[in-house]
Amino acid sequence: MDHLVLEVGLAVALIALAGLISAKLRFSVIPFYILIGMAVGPHSFKLWHLDFRFIESASLISFMGRIGVLFLLFYLGLEFSVGRLLRSGKSIAFGGTIYIAINFTLGLAYGFLTGFPLAETLVMAGITTISSSAIVAKVLVDLKRTANAETELILGIIMFEDVFLAVYISILSGLVLSDSSSVWGVLGSAGIAFAFMLFMLVVGRKCVPLLNKALSVRSNELFGLIVFGGLFLVAGFSETIHVAEAIGALLFGLVLAETDHIKRIEHFILPFRDFFGAIFFFSFGLTIDPLTLADALWLSLGAVVVTLIGNYAAGLLAGRSAGLSSKASSNVGLTIVARGEFSIIMANMAKAGGLLVVLQPFAALYVLILAILGPLLTKESKHIHKLLGKVFKWNRSADNQAA
Repeated sequence: MDHLVLEVGLAVALIALAGLISAKLRFSVIPFYILIGMAVGPHSFKLWHLDFRFIESASLISFMGRIGVLFLLFYLGLEFSVGRLLRSGKSIAFGGTIYIAINFTLGLAYGFLTGFPLAETLVMAGITTISSSAIVAKVLVDLKRTANAETELILGIIMFEDVFLAVYISILSGLVLSDSSSVWGVLGSAGIAFAFMLFMLVVGRKCVPLLNKALSVRSNELFGLIVFGGLFLVAGFSETIHVAEAIGALLFGLVLAETDHIKRIEHFILPFRDFFGAIFFFSFGLTIDPLTLADALWLSLGAVVVTLIGNYAAGLLAGRSAGLSSKASSNVGLTIVARGEFSIIMANMAKAGGLLVVLQPFAALYVLILAILGPLLTKESKHIHKLLGKVFKWNRSADNQAA
């Protein structure tokens, strides 16, 4: 018998339970959504008609989670504007280069030092370099930091990471899956990703008058269809040219932020963002089998330490190069420390290529730890900055000038 609706209802009830526990403990809700997903799944059990394994509904829940990522990034884009981001282009490019260079180099070094072969080391570097767009977006919105000075740079780094990801996946898939990689193919992937982003930012801004006319409708039903249709078309098209669909959603949000209907769009999209966003983190937890994590415990913990150090240093350097205060720069490094969906993609590629099986539990545990630590560190960033300030002797007068 088809119990699809019942399973989805059970999933939503579990997510609500995790949210209630989080509210009682006054802690970030993201780890609770992930942990409740981990507690159930294929390794769990079935009780009467309540199937906690979620076998029948797994693909649907996963798809709903994908939609959640789109809404999270789309809403984050609405908090900004194309003009504001373009004005920060130079500092974003420089900051993004610093961030990628430090984290990727440390990932390579860690892989070699732990004795992995070349292919496995390259996968490990990919797992440890790219931050989670979904978690970063959720944290920024939850902590009401979208108006902070450093958030422009954080958004820019997320987009910069996606260009790097397009190039790196092209190289890695060639090496891991077919033992070859075309230089022209790699350059083509990078060029397409960059051109698409530039097109959306520049041409999208020119289309604002047309968007204003299209959105000038009284019917909420028609208004929602126009916004949702545009969102899914742009995000879906970006995926076909190997730019992450989440980045397409972010870019579409940046474009609509220039319209006269921004407040109405934000109000309309808010419940969808919260509902589907929660499902994303739950579905992410469903992919992690806690029974396999012990095999990669020490390897994952070592990588977490390396990432925390590298991420914080990269955030400080990128922020200071962009003229931000040490406090704002500290926030950059702590906010984008979470790893997530892109790291799992790398691990799945390693599995498809027949590489060492330890990479899957390593990625799962590494991502889980940073998905929990990321929101916590971001929330406590003020205290962390103050504590480290005593060690590094931040220059307060310089901070005041930069702020």
